[in-house]
Amino acid sequence: QDKNTDPNAKPSAWSFRLDNILFDQGRIAIDDKVSKADITILVDPLGKPLPFSEVTGTKGKADKSTVGDYVFGLKAQGRYNGEPLTGTGKIGGMLALRSESTPFPVQADFRSGNTRVAFSGVVNEPMKMGGVDLRLKFSGDSLGDLYDLTGVLLPDTPPFETDGRLVAKIDAEKSSVFDYRGFNGRIGDSDIHGSLTYTTGKPRPKLEGDVESRQLRLADLGPLIGVDSGKDAEQSKRSEQRKGEKNVQPADKVLPYDRFETDKWDVMDADVRFKGRRIEHGGSLPISDLSTHIILKNADLRLQPLKFGLAGGSIVSNIHLEGDKKPMQGRADIQARRLKLKELMPDVELMQKTLGELNGDADIRGTGNSVAALLGNSNGNLKLLMNDGLISRNLMEIVGLNVGNYIVGQIFGDDEVRVNCAAANLNIANGVARPQIFAFDTENALINVTGTASFASEQLDLTIDPESKGIRIITLRSPLYVRGTFKNPQAGVKPGPLIARGAVAAALATLVTPAAALLALISPSEGEANQCRTILTQMKQ
Repeated sequence: QDKNTDPNAKPSAWSFRLDNILFDQGRIAIDDKVSKADITILVDPLGKPLPFSEVTGTKGKADKSTVGDYVFGLKAQGRYNGEPLTGTGKIGGMLALRSESTPFPVQADFRSGNTRVAFSGVVNEPMKMGGVDLRLKFSGDSLGDLYDLTGVLLPDTPPFETDGRLVAKIDAEKSSVFDYRGFNGRIGDSDIHGSLTYTTGKPRPKLEGDVESRQLRLADLGPLIGVDSGKDAEQSKRSEQRKGEKNVQPADKVLPYDRFETDKWDVMDADVRFKGRRIEHGGSLPISDLSTHIILKNADLRLQPLKFGLAGGSIVSNIHLEGDKKPMQGRADIQARRLKLKELMPDVELMQKTLGELNGDADIRGTGNSVAALLGNSNGNLKLLMNDGLISRNLMEIVGLNVGNYIVGQIFGDDEVRVNCAAANLNIANGVARPQIFAFDTENALINVTGTASFASEQLDLTIDPESKGIRIITLRSPLYVRGTFKNPQAGVKPGPLIARGAVAAALATLVTPAAALLALISPSEGEANQCRTILTQMKQ
């Protein structure tokens, strides 16, 4: 107060001028019990500290074509759904965030366990979260691991990575649409390409789209049915272990015991078409043009149809798995047509001498949550017909059938033998297959197989009765047996009397109905060229 101021005057209003306030660092803590998230995010301005006006901004309209600059850097660390989570990213300033029309820039790279999610792009109408337009990359040990991060139910697979464009329109009150467009990537050693749309809503969200593989390694489909997928199996197993899954495959069993996770099948619906142009399996199995239409609705899964080319012929099937039933009910209806024997084994010189084909039908129903369980109590029928084939001990050795090697050696010695027709019509009841007819007509002998094969216990109990044709003499007139497990079968000569001459032919002659059923597997275009037609017609008469 200077000397000229009236001492009785009222105090003047207090004021000051603020030139600048700088924003330096921030910290965001997330603690969400539902998603088991405990994450700390450190926020730093990029470069020097920011003026406060750039942090808060003002509400207004801006040019929609203008994307804001990156202003803040982010570092995240913590746990998500029980897994360690780390990540880095960049976002725009608050001015861009508050704008009704300026796209808000975002960029991030996060890892949770062995799963990585990276994206770069913009958020539209950020205050309303109206949508996003991002380049989005995923990678990890299994597509199934993405469920905990995204809520999208995908199958277990070998290690994967994808790169595509995500365009989303978000409406929290009605439904949101997420388009993952033009993605490319790999699953195991298989390439994948396509577009998928995920739509939220009632009664369940839905996944739709088309996916293609131009070079599909068949082993990469193994985890879908509980089979290890070769070189990437260890990473797939790690993914299962993180989810609390144990290896349930018994060491002495062949059929897959891994469970289908049907408890998750009702979280979404799906309508997806898949094509595999070129199929690799080992070095030689000639599979091509795999395609399927996958329909999942209210935990009811259909592959309708599932088809592919094989050995110059075709396999067409319809698979139905009712995951809403406890335990799951399954049905497989399969047709195999015109499979060329020499193309089934292109590397086996002996098979190049044959012009024969294989045809078959299967209709099998079962209950259970694994392939082993489904077959273990299955009911149905299996028909197979092969004409104009060849068999030898050398062939059995090449394909790794030691029991077959023994049986062929006991009946035919070391000779190559032409098989005019091999016919099987098997009934399956409560998981046990019993032949109505299981016979081989060769140039030297007629062979009849009886007994049982149990899918539940994986036990074999078969009797093989050979009989010489005409004046040709085979080396054995005693029955053979095949016993033991699917994994370790044992064969030998049955003790007891020799097979009476004509007994095998007489037994087969009584099998009129199952023989007639097999005739339906022969295409009318083959005419009398198929030797099975002649033989089955004779049996029918």
